Amino acid sequence: MAGTRGRCDASHGQLRLGTDVSGRAAKMGHRLTIAMERWQAVVSWSGTRPAAVALTVEVDSLQVLRGDGGLTPLTAPEKSLIRTNARNCLDAGRHGQIRFEAADIEATDHGYRLAGTLQIRGRTKPHVVEVRVTELGQPGGSWRLDADTVVRHSDFGVRRYSMLMGAMQVADEVRVSFTATVSDDEIRGA
Repeated sequence: MAGTRGRCDASHGQLRLGTDVSGRAAKMGHRLTIAMERWQAVVSWSGTRPAAVALTVEVDSLQVLRGDGGLTPLTAPEKSLIRTNARNCLDAGRHGQIRFEAADIEATDHGYRLAGTLQIRGRTKPHVVEVRVTELGQPGGSWRLDADTVVRHSDFGVRRYSMLMGAMQVADEVRVSFTATVSDDEIRGA
């Protein structure tokens, strides 16, 4: 199994972003749940251990799923406007992909700790992700992968959308959650 590569993508699970609202008028804004609909993770193996992981996300695939809070419910035209604003803030025309690459992988009690780099909008920063791995059913069957991490707009020079002369704006921290169910053959490239 030395040198094999496994893959998973959006057909195996979901990659979601959660935003919050800050500023004096924060109660007026919506806390958003956004889906990234096109992504792919490639896992390189050395024997029975993962040796490297590369996750690529297509920025243009972002879709606003819902907005919680706010003074009024989030409408379809507002979701469309939010999508356009997010693409502009991420400069999707010039920087169409977000990438996370890790070659420093350490086994933990519940999965793996991936230490690598995250690239957003042309800026690269060190980033660590803890991935929980759960074997489903019998050995050699399927696996559930789960991860949660926080990314800050300010670390990558991403302008946070704001309204009311800055009294209401997207919070600096974005919660990122990942979940996928993959077969042993898919993830190990067998």
